[in-house]
Amino acid sequence: MTPPRWTARVRLTLLYTGLFVACGAIVVAVTYGLVASLQSRHADPGARCAQPDGPLRDRCKGAFQEAASVGAQLQRESTLAHLLQYSLITLAAATLLAAIAGWFAAGRVLRPIRQITEAAQAASEHNLSARVALRGPRDELRELAVTFDAMLGRLEAAFESQRRFIANAGHELRTPLTVMRAILDVVLDKPDPAPGELHRMGQDVRATVDDAERLINALLTLARSDRGLTVCEPVDLATVAEDVLDSTDQGDRRLHASLEPAMTSGDHVLLERMVANLVDNALRYNAPSGDLWLTTDTVDGQVTLVVANTGPVIARPAAGVLFEPFQRLQGRTASDGFGLGLAIVSSITTAHHGTVAAEPRPGGGLTVTVTIPRLTG
Repeated sequence: MTPPRWTARVRLTLLYTGLFVACGAIVVAVTYGLVASLQSRHADPGARCAQPDGPLRDRCKGAFQEAASVGAQLQRESTLAHLLQYSLITLAAATLLAAIAGWFAAGRVLRPIRQITEAAQAASEHNLSARVALRGPRDELRELAVTFDAMLGRLEAAFESQRRFIANAGHELRTPLTVMRAILDVVLDKPDPAPGELHRMGQDVRATVDDAERLINALLTLARSDRGLTVCEPVDLATVAEDVLDSTDQGDRRLHASLEPAMTSGDHVLLERMVANLVDNALRYNAPSGDLWLTTDTVDGQVTLVVANTGPVIARPAAGVLFEPFQRLQGRTASDGFGLGLAIVSSITTAHHGTVAAEPRPGGGLTVTVTIPRLTG
């Protein structure tokens, strides 16, 4: 047999009632004690001096005083008995009213908890739009409801981002598979393909596999940075940027580098990937014989990395879209990349407790500024 379920409302009601009974019992006991003390003090002042010896008149007077004392004692006992009886009846009636009032008061106090419970029950992986939206005084329960709504908002944004990311990743990964299938079908449909055709097919398939591998590596880097930092070591962004520039083919672009010491703390591999993505993005979407600016510095306790380039004019509202996964501006195609470079930059920056911003240059191109806390200690 399942034991009865003691809800919080029942427990609060019993608590209120118990406290009321305890306080009422104390009041009744104190009142009874005070009345009994006053009754005993003023009961029979003449009884103590009454003596049976002496003349008849004195004996009659003593008998009268003794009878009066007995009557006063009986009256005292009757008064105390009625006082106790009426006090207990009043306490019982007041206790019942206190229990009823406590039941309604507990329900009103717990109403926000019930609203939060209903919102939590309505929330699921496929529907996180439920909110408590609690009104009333800004007390602890209101703050709890606001915190719960904010948590649901973050979960909704995270799940929506995850669904969008999975859909976009599936689409991007499907593209190289479709290309490889088309290449194989074209060659294999021929009854006797020439060795040269087979060789070209192998080269095309190899190039497509390389593209798929780069996409998978980019996705893994993005997932790794989204999980947060697992390695935290001193890193100089100036040294990282210098290493990236030394290993990058800049073509006919003109480089303008100003690498001041910029010591921070974090994952060296992720920070190197962040700088490499910014440089690759600035080279890939640059103008022919354009310019590339790269600056590292430490300002007001913050490490800054600025990468700017010449290129096509970019509208200001469109600049923020570049940090979303698989987002490309108009005119950029899949052959220009996977749309993950700046998304990885944003994720790595967030993992290092920093910020990143993109600002279109007036004459064309883009300026990306990364700000990360400076190494302390």
